[in-house]
Amino acid sequence: MLRMMVVALAIATVAAPSLASPTDIILSGPAVQGGILTGMAPSGTVEMRLDDQPVPIGADGRFLIGFDCDALPQARLTARFADGRTTDRSIAVSPGSWRIERVNAPLRAGRSSEAFLALRRPELEQIAAARAKVTGAQGWRQAFLWPRIGRISGLFGSQRIYQGVPGSYHGGIDIAGATGEPVVAPADGVVILAADRPFTLEGRLLMIDHGHGLSSAFLHLSRIDVKLGDAVVRGQRIGAVGATGRATGPHLHWGLRWNDARIDPLRLAGPMPAQ
Repeated sequence: MLRMMVVALAIATVAAPSLASPTDIILSGPAVQGGILTGMAPSGTVEMRLDDQPVPIGADGRFLIGFDCDALPQARLTARFADGRTTDRSIAVSPGSWRIERVNAPLRAGRSSEAFLALRRPELEQIAAARAKVTGAQGWRQAFLWPRIGRISGLFGSQRIYQGVPGSYHGGIDIAGATGEPVVAPADGVVILAADRPFTLEGRLLMIDHGHGLSSAFLHLSRIDVKLGDAVVRGQRIGAVGATGRATGPHLHWGLRWNDARIDPLRLAGPMPAQ
């Protein structure tokens, strides 16, 4: 609970940043691994990039950027104008605080048989194709809701170290619950993937694009209540908790990404409300 309170203080606001010089890049909120920043582009900006990544800009000049849980400590945001001039801003990215567990046992290799990979490759292709979709959704501008209220059973960024060999980071938040309990959309968006059968790892997988590169993934669902291409609104029921795929019990895994950057849902939704 203390960790959640500390994290809450670092949540980036989704309110419009205050105005400054017409040539300034305005940012709102702290830059931290696993976090999101909103900003305002200078007037006349025709292109913006975060290091080598393009950054979409709204008609009102607002934009969104995110930092992976492994983001480097320095980043550069560059705005280009129609006449070729550029202005940039250096961003110092603070380290995240992750739960690290050291285990005195060897790391067990995951499944890599040809039979498994034959199933897995098309699933990964579907996920990549979904993330590449541009829908024009505007949910990224909203304050995010929790898709369900319950006990947090897995934190973003947690990792096990097996006799000095690191395992993979946990790329989302796990929320315990009973099979069939409702899951709602945390913000407006468009459905970009609604698995018609359980994936090998994710189970029944639902993905929603919130716009400007920000997307949600909901794993292990027992049921999906929306279909590909549906526009959903904040708070709308979209599915139900389950234990499909690789899961030891019923729970919701909620993952967030800005492009390929893994984002901590706590930094958008804030501390879990009391049940």
